[in-house]
Amino acid sequence: MKKILGRITDFVTTRKGMWLTIGLWVALTVLLTVFAPGASEHKVSSVASLPEDAKSVIAQKNMDEHFKDAESLPGILVLQSKDGEIDIKALGVSLDKVSAANIQGVKEVIPFSSLPPQALAGFFSEDKETAVIPLSFVNSLETADLEVALDEIKKIVSDETGSAVYMTGPAGIAVDTTNLFERADIVLLLSTVGIILILLIVIYRSPLLALIPLLAAGIIYQVVNQLLGIMGASGLELASQSLSIMSILLFAATIDYSLFVFSRYREELKHYESKFDAMKWAMRETGIPVFFAGGTVLAAMLVLFFATFGDYKNFAPIFGTTMFVIMFASVTFIPALFTLFGRKSFWPRIPKFGEKEVKSNSLWSKIGSFVVRKPIVSALSILVILVVSALNMFNMKYEFDTMKSFPSDMPSRVGYEIIEEKFKKGDLAPTTVLFESKNEITEETQASLLEQLSKQDLVSSVRPTGVSEDSLAVQYQLTFEESPYSIESMNALEQMMEDADKIVKESDAEGELYFAGETAVQVDDRSVNDRDLLVIVLLETILIFILLIVLTKSIKMPIYMMGTILLSFLAALGLGMFLSNLFFDIDTMSNRVPLYSFVFLVALGIDYNIILISRFMEEREKHSVKEAVEIAVSHTGGVISSAGILLAATFAVLMTQPIQLLFVFGFIVAVGIILDTFLIRGILLPSLIVLFEKDKK
Repeated sequence: MKKILGRITDFVTTRKGMWLTIGLWVALTVLLTVFAPGASEHKVSSVASLPEDAKSVIAQKNMDEHFKDAESLPGILVLQSKDGEIDIKALGVSLDKVSAANIQGVKEVIPFSSLPPQALAGFFSEDKETAVIPLSFVNSLETADLEVALDEIKKIVSDETGSAVYMTGPAGIAVDTTNLFERADIVLLLSTVGIILILLIVIYRSPLLALIPLLAAGIIYQVVNQLLGIMGASGLELASQSLSIMSILLFAATIDYSLFVFSRYREELKHYESKFDAMKWAMRETGIPVFFAGGTVLAAMLVLFFATFGDYKNFAPIFGTTMFVIMFASVTFIPALFTLFGRKSFWPRIPKFGEKEVKSNSLWSKIGSFVVRKPIVSALSILVILVVSALNMFNMKYEFDTMKSFPSDMPSRVGYEIIEEKFKKGDLAPTTVLFESKNEITEETQASLLEQLSKQDLVSSVRPTGVSEDSLAVQYQLTFEESPYSIESMNALEQMMEDADKIVKESDAEGELYFAGETAVQVDDRSVNDRDLLVIVLLETILIFILLIVLTKSIKMPIYMMGTILLSFLAALGLGMFLSNLFFDIDTMSNRVPLYSFVFLVALGIDYNIILISRFMEEREKHSVKEAVEIAVSHTGGVISSAGILLAATFAVLMTQPIQLLFVFGFIVAVGIILDTFLIRGILLPSLIVLFEKDKK
């Protein structure tokens, strides 16, 4: 691999190779832009998260088979009076107008005006100032068409009743989340470019050193965007959330690898007068670590194919494609661009031929010297900080109510919270129970099942909602005393799922019980997520450990590298949650955050260890362990700390996103990267090397 990569980088850094490389990348970008679709053309708001064999998915499929009308997209129309009680008659008229309007996509509207008074009571809050009307839409309706339908319905009802009208439930949430991400993606991209540009100029005080990596990132982004568009046209679902995180990953990794390349290039420009020779020798030493670092991140992303959760599996091809392109750009396009500009890249602080490399009084030279002299003190002090931070993980609480992750002024969340305030907690999302039998289900069996279901823990009410045409299936609506998204309700339903056969037996019935609805989905979500977290953590740890053995040709060194990065991940989670509670009053997080954070912190954090260890191994050929550590820390400290600050700031841009999941994820990754950059790579890992590596005799 080193010989092959050496031939590539040797060619790229010649005058002919430089122009040919830049020309090929520009030509590829133009061709893809002209002839390939963009990723945004095939973007979807979300992907199916749960696997086909999840209990709630099976339950919903069975329900759709027995009750054909059940296969629809539900929506909840929420009315809140601006002054006193809602006019029931006006509401009935407005719903009749909605039915008569034949709005595209509307499947069913309750015949409100023809219902008896006792039936109407269930749609109103106790003070009659709030009403909740269920609607259903065609499942296959495009989001843009659904938005038009919702706007038309809300206008008719608002004009007729004079009430404030909101649409929540799956239909309202689908429209709002699509709009959120469309606006947020532009903010994300501009914020990412802006923060990188500012930080590069502040850190390096050179306009070209800021613009060259951004130019490279822009070209790479366009190539990746069009490649993903081709994959989207071929059937790959491109989730909005995946694409948002992809853009952060792309800019972060590209800028990081650019920094590693131009840092070594600047060093070699002091040894070689020719800019081509300087880049040739810079890439001889940097090419393998940078390419290997990219390969490690790529491998980590591809491991996500082993996940069963749809969101994680969707990351694999999108992030994998991104890293594949970045890997090759880092050893071709990026060095070619810096070679093109040569010493001018560093203006006004141009490195001169024969200039001294690193000042002995620089910050990282002092840190390297201290670590070598006091390795035990250095290691123990950092270990204490990391362990104390990691202990806060025991206070970690998950939030399963996805609505709480959205902005407080989002219409579907406003409507949802009105229901939460004005109605019973369990009414937010009742659980649908399906009993399926091979024999005709009698009324006695239906009553017996209802009785047994009502006896289960935390069940507030159970009512039958329909019998299939062949009388082989009966459906119930089950409401919990607590919120359908609470841990208590989820645990109660999970126990009911486990006791399903027992419930059927005690009802003197023969058949199968199935549970569908939001709580059932969250139970499956929790189970699948826990499985994926365990599998992905184990697989990625093993895979990266093997790759590190190949790189270092050692067993001990990968143990230090993986051990410190895993401890850093745990510390980042604990400290991140403590700080997000302290500064942002966020005391819960989505159960997605730990796996999201693990994938990025371990994959990207190990890059810094690879750069440090590669430089240590290079210097180890000529110096003792202590001298090699001191040189490695002093020479890589500046670039890695700069890269870490940039990477942390780039992920912190996710905090501009209107989704709490991405906000917390971005913050925790930023915290973790700072820990990796300054504490792990700068102090702990070098200390361990000094303590456990021995000089050759």
